[in-house]
Amino acid sequence: MKKTLLTFLLLSSFFKSQTTINVFSQAVFYDGYAATVSNPVPANAIRLANYRYAKKLTDAELNSFQNKINLNVTIGALCDNYDRLGGVHIALVPKGQATYTLTDTTVQRFEVGRYITPFMNKNASLTTVPYTYDVSNLYSVFSNLSLRNTYDIWVELDVFGVPYAANTQIAGCAGRNDVFTGTLDFVTSTDPTITASSNNILPLSDSRALNNYNNTDVAGQTVRLINFNLAQSTTNANFYVIATPHGANSGGEEYVRRQNIISMDNSQIFTFTPGGKSCEPYRIYNTQSNGIYGNSPQSGAWWTSWNNWCPGDAVPIRNFSFTTLSAGSHTLKYEVPTAVFNGQQGDIFLSIYMQSTNQNLSVKDISTVDVSVYPNPTTDFVNIRSEKKVKNITVFSTDGRIISTTGQSRIDFTAYPSGTYLLDIQLDGGIRFNHKVIKK
Repeated sequence: MKKTLLTFLLLSSFFKSQTTINVFSQAVFYDGYAATVSNPVPANAIRLANYRYAKKLTDAELNSFQNKINLNVTIGALCDNYDRLGGVHIALVPKGQATYTLTDTTVQRFEVGRYITPFMNKNASLTTVPYTYDVSNLYSVFSNLSLRNTYDIWVELDVFGVPYAANTQIAGCAGRNDVFTGTLDFVTSTDPTITASSNNILPLSDSRALNNYNNTDVAGQTVRLINFNLAQSTTNANFYVIATPHGANSGGEEYVRRQNIISMDNSQIFTFTPGGKSCEPYRIYNTQSNGIYGNSPQSGAWWTSWNNWCPGDAVPIRNFSFTTLSAGSHTLKYEVPTAVFNGQQGDIFLSIYMQSTNQNLSVKDISTVDVSVYPNPTTDFVNIRSEKKVKNITVFSTDGRIISTTGQSRIDFTAYPSGTYLLDIQLDGGIRFNHKVIKK
C-alpha cells in the first residue's frame, strides 16, 4: 500500500511540475491585403507581414522544455467579423541571423498548428477563442543540440484577416485596419508515459496552396507530388499532415466533404475526409450573425453532411508512420480526386513534415510539383500536364499487362475497352508516380 501511494505521489509530482513559456501576448494583426504597417511589434519579435509575427526562442526557453508540450493559442476579436485561417509555424533560421523574411530560402519552416477563427463581434461576449494542441513531438526538436548549433528556432504566429465588412457592420470599426489579437504559450511538463523520440525534422510543405492545376473546374486533377531523396535510411518515420479546403462561393470546397488520399512510392498509405463532427460546441464563440451558424442549433447529422471544419475550432493534426524508410528517392503523392474548385476559386492549404529517430537526417534534395491527369474518367484521350516535362508513360491493365508506352503527354484510349487502367508516369527530375484512369 505504501509503495503504491509513493508511486502515485511521484507520478503526481511529475505531471504537476509545469512551465509556461509565453511567446506572444495579445499581438495585434492588421489587414492582410494592405501594405505592411509600421505599428510597434511585440517585444523581441519581428513582423514578417501584417498577418504574421516571429520570435526567436532563447536558449533558456529551449532548455526549459520537457517531454510533454501543449501549444495554447488565443485569438481575440478586433475588426474582422468573418471566419479566417491562422496557424503556428516553427522556422529554422541560420544561426545568428537577427531577422529574415517570408521568402528567405535559407529558412526551413513547418506548421505545427492551424485554426479557424469564429465569426466574432468585438462588442459581444465571447471576444476570445482558445485553441490547444499536443505538440510533444517538438521536444526532440527543441532539445536537439546539433540542430540548435546550426539553426536558431523561431516561432511564428499568424492569422490572415481583413476589416472591410467589419468597417461597416461592427460598431467602432469604421476606418480601422486592426483585425485580431493573438496570444501564444507553450505549457510543458514531464510525463513518464511518453517514451517516443524523433530527433530530426524534415519540412516538406508549409501551408502551400493546392488546387486544380492551372485552376480548372474538372475533378480528378488535384494532385501534388513531393519528391525527397534520403542520403541514408531512417527508422520510425512519422509524418504530420495539416490540410483544410477553402472556397466560399456556392459549391466551394469548404462546403463539400471529400476524401483525401496520400500515397508513398505508389502505395496508398493514408486516407481521411475532413470534418465529421458537429460545430455546435463552437457556437458560443460565433457572436456575429453573418456566419454559418444561423439562429438555432442544428443536428449533428446536418453538420457532418457538409462541413469540413468549424469556425472557432482547431484543425486536426493527422499523422502516419513507417517503421523504416530506405535511403534514396521517395515520392509522396497527395490527391483529392473529386475536388472541383467551383468557379476556379479556392485552395487546399497543405502542410506536411516528417520526423524520425536519426540524430541527423541528411536530405539531398526536395522538389514539389503539381500535376493534372485529365479528363478522368475519359472516353478517348487522357492528358498529363505538369511543370515538369513528361519523360515516359506506361499504361498497364489491372492484371499487370503492359498495354502501351509513350514519351508524349497525351494517351489515346479510344481503342481500349471500358475499365480501369494504371499509368506509370515519369517526369523530368526523377519524379515517378502511378495514377489510375477509368475508360468509360
